[in-house]
Amino acid sequence: MGGWYHIQVQGHLDAHWSEWLDGLAIQHEAAGRTLLTGWIADQAALNGLLNKLYALGLPLLSVAQAEPDAKQPDM
Repeated sequence: MGGWYHIQVQGHLDAHWSEWLDGLAIQHEAAGRTLLTGWIADQAALNGLLNKLYALGLPLLSVAQAEPDAKQPDM
């Protein structure tokens, strides 16, 4: 089952990475961090996304399901 997630990484990602990261919104934060926010369909998709971040060499700071009962957004 999917849900909305907030994923925080160390480092700044340019907006062009959004499509490669399954359409997640990219927001720069203080101290050189990036917050990725969006709908992730299921645990397999979350694992794939985390593997992509690992491949970019970005240290993972946090992963949190923001709204566990949120409905999938209109596509």
